[in-house]
Amino acid sequence: MARLDSFLRLVAEQQASDLHFHAGGMPMIRHDGDLIALPFRILTELEARRFIVEILTPDQRSALERDQQVDFIYALPEVGRFRASVFMQNRGIGAVFRVIRNQIPTLAELRLPEVLGRLARLENGLVIVTGPTGAGKSTTLAAMVREINENEERHIITIEDPIEYIHEPIKSAVTHREVGAHTGSFASGLRAALRESPDVLVLGEMRDLESVQLALQAAETGILVLGTLHTGSAAKAIDRILDVIPEETRDQARGTLALVLRGVVAQRLAKLATGDGRIAVLEVLLQSWAIANLIRENKIHQIEAQLQSAGMGSGSQGFDAMLLSYVQEGLIMQEEALRLASYPEALRSQMSETSEASV
Repeated sequence: MARLDSFLRLVAEQQASDLHFHAGGMPMIRHDGDLIALPFRILTELEARRFIVEILTPDQRSALERDQQVDFIYALPEVGRFRASVFMQNRGIGAVFRVIRNQIPTLAELRLPEVLGRLARLENGLVIVTGPTGAGKSTTLAAMVREINENEERHIITIEDPIEYIHEPIKSAVTHREVGAHTGSFASGLRAALRESPDVLVLGEMRDLESVQLALQAAETGILVLGTLHTGSAAKAIDRILDVIPEETRDQARGTLALVLRGVVAQRLAKLATGDGRIAVLEVLLQSWAIANLIRENKIHQIEAQLQSAGMGSGSQGFDAMLLSYVQEGLIMQEEALRLASYPEALRSQMSETSEASV
């Protein structure tokens, strides 16, 4: 057993999300978003290197020497799988290990709104899951893929870097491809996938011009494309997609995006009022004539106002509406809601009105 395995076993046992293991610092775990130092000595460069390099394959060691960083999945039997990011930093080697649970959760277990199930069951179009690093995007996306796999007879192709959740075929045929191991890049894997009779394409990240263009093309040809981005809101996700398109073809891209976009799910994590775990808070933007028109006419800045005024029955909702409902249900504290709110003062006023009305 590698010496690092005991730390990873502890992370899993403590229901933490990450292990931070850096030369020049004490090992730390992230639990419910907070970093907690482990009762261990400060790691020297030599000590940290011995711990980390011991678990690397020869190819991974070569990649680390060449690129000064390497990402991979590390599997620990009977414990779980970990998404590892090993890198060089100013005090030497460092690594972060993210826990990937063996059991893929359902949408209901994650307490996600039913609208995500409807998005997962669409026949075609583009659905984007976005949010900052560590917001649970991969887990939400995996739950949506599970929804398809359990209820639809479709061919699902995932392209990831690296492969995180592994979906065993239930009703669907599932093909997992990893960038580096099975394809040279997201774009080359996506280009090949279009020739492999897919019904659903799952992209770990829409990270460059070619992958964005191919994702739009796939959605336009009748495939359901589920992809992730690193942005803080639904409107910013649309901006990010259009920003990578060259200016001379951006008008055409706006037209295509307005046509194929089915929904954007932006996600943050809030601490539960019980102090035991976190819950996803979602901003959901669904396709409508008004949203398509704003995209087509390059009025992305007006999408936020559309979300804030969205009716409860529309399926679309802003972050603050969901935060308010969670406070009312007693799931999260008011302080936590205000910390995460897009418009804290407006939310504070709404919470005050609700409190007064209930007296």
